[in-house]
Amino acid sequence: MMTIKFGIGLIPKSVRELAKRSPALTSFYSHSLQKSGLFYGFPNKKKLQELYSQTLSYQAARINEIVSNRAPIYRHYHLVVRAHKRSNLDATLDSLLIHCRHISGVTIISNVNSDIVIKDDYCAAFEINVFNAFKDWDVDIDLDQVVFVNSGDTLHPHFFDVCCREINDGLLYVDSDFLNDNRVREDARLFPDWNPALQLSSHYISTGVVLNVKACHNELKLAINRVSTIASLVNVLVNEATALAVKHIPLSLIHYTNSKTRIADELKETSGYLNEKFGAVCKINKETQILKIQWPIKKQPLVSLIIPTKNGKELVKACIESILEKTTYKNFEIILVDNNSDEPESLAYFSKLGQHPKITLLKYPHPFNYSAINNFAVSHCNGEVVGLVNNDIEVISPTWLDYMVGHVMRDDIGCVGAKLLYSDGRVQHAGVVMGYGGGAGHAHKYFPRYHPGYLNRLIASNNFSAVTAACLLVKRTHYEAVKGLNEKDLTVAFNDVDFCLKVLELGVRNLYCAEAELYHHESVSRGLDVSKEKMARFNSELAYLKAHWGHVIAHDPAYNPNLTLRHENFAIKDEKERLKEANSKTKI
Repeated sequence: MMTIKFGIGLIPKSVRELAKRSPALTSFYSHSLQKSGLFYGFPNKKKLQELYSQTLSYQAARINEIVSNRAPIYRHYHLVVRAHKRSNLDATLDSLLIHCRHISGVTIISNVNSDIVIKDDYCAAFEINVFNAFKDWDVDIDLDQVVFVNSGDTLHPHFFDVCCREINDGLLYVDSDFLNDNRVREDARLFPDWNPALQLSSHYISTGVVLNVKACHNELKLAINRVSTIASLVNVLVNEATALAVKHIPLSLIHYTNSKTRIADELKETSGYLNEKFGAVCKINKETQILKIQWPIKKQPLVSLIIPTKNGKELVKACIESILEKTTYKNFEIILVDNNSDEPESLAYFSKLGQHPKITLLKYPHPFNYSAINNFAVSHCNGEVVGLVNNDIEVISPTWLDYMVGHVMRDDIGCVGAKLLYSDGRVQHAGVVMGYGGGAGHAHKYFPRYHPGYLNRLIASNNFSAVTAACLLVKRTHYEAVKGLNEKDLTVAFNDVDFCLKVLELGVRNLYCAEAELYHHESVSRGLDVSKEKMARFNSELAYLKAHWGHVIAHDPAYNPNLTLRHENFAIKDEKERLKEANSKTKI
């Protein structure tokens, strides 16, 4: 792949720019690239380290700007260190010595009290108390800001300088990285803004948590009586204190250490909590350290699966047969919408399907308009849950609908999307990121099926701002509340993104369901948008998206601002991209 890219680089820039303006050539290159199977774009370790080093320089300047231009809001913090057996407590306490002016006291929580030996230097610097468990710690109501860290983790020299200048009305967390034996910072963990589904499934927030105790004192006392780890403490807190504000600082201000034992304890605790409080059935994948959560489906709602098509008998046959034969969730109906089919074999097959007790055949005798077709079908369906399904979808995992329905029926969830794979098994869709290519794109596109993805976001169910309508579930009440898909301005492209963002404004969250795996034989039925007319329409719809959702494109809360928007691979931004962004903001 690098050879191909090098060869393209030898072509004069003027010729390359001319080629980019040709829809046919652009499409040919893109599809040849994805079919090659050789490349999904993630930088090698050396390149990634180079990019992160550049990012740290940018962050250093940003930290200096924050410290120089903002006055401190908070003066003192209480540190709670969760100590694990044989963990390096001294490393954590050493990193605190330069922060004495910010620290009012240190509490160490250890279930192996006899292993804890506190050096005189630390006792001289801080007031230190040691308890066997969280539940033994009597949380003082007079405490203001409390920082939770795992032993072995170390604080950045400017951790408090930044945090004390950020308003924290509830819970605050920062990005992190690993400090190796040579004191080189690597393996950056660049988080999204608050992502409750990712926290439940993968515990991405597990250290460097700053809590405003006065905002949730009662809930904190309840939580520390039932947990022993920081990650599960976060999960219990945000579920019990439902209005708790959660804030994210996208700066790497803590250096983490990993512990398989600790992570196993975290997953076990969260699993037990979710089962007890919600009746959720959780499965812990010890290899990937991910929690698969099957949310309870209390009343088995009817799901209306809407499948528009024009001809495409074989595609529709594979789609519908896979749904009927493989799907374990049985309370569904299929609404097949025929949009001007003219192939005799397709018409005959669709007519036969219309006689099936689970299938309703509708005719939509108007020009193709994806939004209008689905709105029309929703007005004729019976389901409490609406499912938008492309005719080139094929079921892989039999429990796909069980997992998606379990999510969509939760009060705080809006649209639910599936993990969609190309025919060759590579990822086609695993959530939509706003800002890719200036509009929106699919997260982890072209990655191998079993790749964990960045922060395990390919294999863990988590929140995204949008998901594709190629396979999307949503409550009918939500669909109708936002007046469905935009059939006036978005007839083909970005109607699903626009729809998801409108649903977000209802106060719910959209979600990518990693457990629901299906094939998406993308665009087989409609072909590629390579004509001048189609490109003009696409550009018009992209312009609409930018005009109406520019603020989300500028900052997608489900994506870290330090990650690239030039590729769909969660790589770190390079200097060229940062410079371009800075110039763009200057012009505005």
